[in-house]
Amino acid sequence: MSPLHDDADPGKSPPPAGGVSAAEQELFGGRLRYNHAFVHHEGALTRMTFGQMASALPRMVAVVLRAGWAVDRRALSGLVVSQVGQGVTAAWGLVAVNRVLTELFAEGPTADKLRQSLPALVVLAVVSVGTALLAAWTTAMSGRLEPQVERAVATDYYRAVTGVEVTATEQPEVQRILEAGKFGTDSARRMLGLSVSVAGVLISMVASAVVLASLHWALLPMLLAIALPKGWGAVRSARREYFSRRHWVDHRRAVATLLQYLTLPHAAGEIRAHSAGRLLLHGYEEMSSLMESEQRRLARAQAYTDLVAGAFSGIASLGCYGVLWWLLTSGGLPLAVGGTAVVAIQTSTARLRSLVQQVNRMYEEMLHLGDTEEATRVAARHAIPATGTPLPEPVRAVTVEKVSFVYPGATTPSLRDVSVRVERGQVTALVGANGSGKTTLAKILAGLLLPTGGDVWWEGPDGERVGAHEADRAGIFRSVGLLAQDYPQWQMTAATNIAIGAGDRPRDMTRVEEAAHAADIRKLVEGLPHGWDSIVFKGYDRGVQLSGGQWQKLANARSRYRDAPVLLVDEPTSALDPHAEIEAFERLRTLADGGTAVVLITHRLAATATADHIYVLDHGHIAEHGDHDHLMARRDGLYRAMFQAQAAQYGLTTPPGSDLPRARAGADTGHG
Repeated sequence: MSPLHDDADPGKSPPPAGGVSAAEQELFGGRLRYNHAFVHHEGALTRMTFGQMASALPRMVAVVLRAGWAVDRRALSGLVVSQVGQGVTAAWGLVAVNRVLTELFAEGPTADKLRQSLPALVVLAVVSVGTALLAAWTTAMSGRLEPQVERAVATDYYRAVTGVEVTATEQPEVQRILEAGKFGTDSARRMLGLSVSVAGVLISMVASAVVLASLHWALLPMLLAIALPKGWGAVRSARREYFSRRHWVDHRRAVATLLQYLTLPHAAGEIRAHSAGRLLLHGYEEMSSLMESEQRRLARAQAYTDLVAGAFSGIASLGCYGVLWWLLTSGGLPLAVGGTAVVAIQTSTARLRSLVQQVNRMYEEMLHLGDTEEATRVAARHAIPATGTPLPEPVRAVTVEKVSFVYPGATTPSLRDVSVRVERGQVTALVGANGSGKTTLAKILAGLLLPTGGDVWWEGPDGERVGAHEADRAGIFRSVGLLAQDYPQWQMTAATNIAIGAGDRPRDMTRVEEAAHAADIRKLVEGLPHGWDSIVFKGYDRGVQLSGGQWQKLANARSRYRDAPVLLVDEPTSALDPHAEIEAFERLRTLADGGTAVVLITHRLAATATADHIYVLDHGHIAEHGDHDHLMARRDGLYRAMFQAQAAQYGLTTPPGSDLPRARAGADTGHG
């Protein structure tokens, strides 16, 4: 048995803070921690006293009230009224209890005392019904308001972050803030529910205190003397549980990670053939034994806290009830008032524990909701401008003039003094080694990045032109179609995966089918069990699994459906077989012949032979440009050297100006 099993002995303490189990060390090399922005809040509650949290309570409630007021004033007003109403009914309930006890403890025949107490009993019944109705109204209004608040906060956040300049997302400090915000979008809902609960508890406790103080001045100190030790115990227990949860959260995550592999289909082979399952189960047993030990430790600590809190509360109760007995025997306090005090003290003590736990949870939720608010503000500061000069109609060409670009935080420019011209009806190829600036240039052409030097001009038929810095960016986006190398694989239907290429327009299934036909994917989709309604992701009902080449064709159809005048294509055939690759490049040529400006980024230089113009990038600048024959004629040219290196892999010779045989044009000749 491993040493870890010895550490899990019930009589021993768990590993010290910061330590890891033997299994975690072996399998993960230490703690399994997320590298997410929300992690900076871990342990925040450990740095706060209960007094500090209580002082932050008004700010917590104000955050949710503002959100609730913005989305549904009527529901929020109903919540406030119902909570105040429940506090009032709680007070009237104590008054009614006092009245009933007064009548029952009065002298005289029992029948007379019961008749005298009947009005108070009726009031008590009405109060009970009123409390139930108000509680039901609170539930209804909370159910109506909570999802609206969550939706409003989430919509504001996601609308803001999706409109941020791409350049800003390249800044780590900005991206971290934007990323952290998504973990607080559902905190608004939880905070609203907690605020309602906390408000109800506070109002009821205050109402009870007011009634007791009105009955006799000595009853309020008694309430505090008995309730405070219980409150201390609740705070102590809640914080201990929080510390333990924070310390063991990584440990629990590691356990969950182990277990998920045991049922994942793609791991089934190694789980069985390599006996990986035996190793994972062994790790699970070791780590689980530690968590069991921690639960036993918490239970013992909780029992000790309950014992101490109960002892102090008991002593306080003994003293208070002694004073209460003295007041009753000396005639300083009616017996009915004493009975009412006992009822109020018992209910208030129970409410106090609930209050402590809910305030703890509210504080944690407030931290994450604060992140969302900050992310929304930061996104607004870095937002893409909503206005600008409209582009000329129709766009005939895009000219890049002496453009430079430096990514935030970088010391070396990605592009330096780059000039490129892209015309409709032509295929313009961008080639070069990895890191030469091709993708950056494509993003600048798409309007996703603005040049740090020079400009990009969008030209119309009569020579008018608008620069990217002053243009309406939404107009640029409408004029551009993208087929990126890392295109999204939407876990949606086949039809949606094409129609999402024009998400700002209603779906046109006729055009979806035409785009699929042009990309050579229509026949495959219509042959699926559920046709266009098939989910193109395995694991869902109606789900199917597509190959890499099929996904690439689907993405190609998406860009065609957009039907933009400028199409930017980055490695469009990397997952296709040679024959499909040849056909894909021929289809791109057909698009250009139909009037689209096709910008082709590829390492397959055989595909650039038919391009109208080729720009060769090297370390961020244009090393040479021209058509294929012109570039191959340069004996010391960079393009010629790359082309010949790829051709040599197939044992082919390529004299200046020659091209690969047509049958080989789509072959994968590697990355230059």
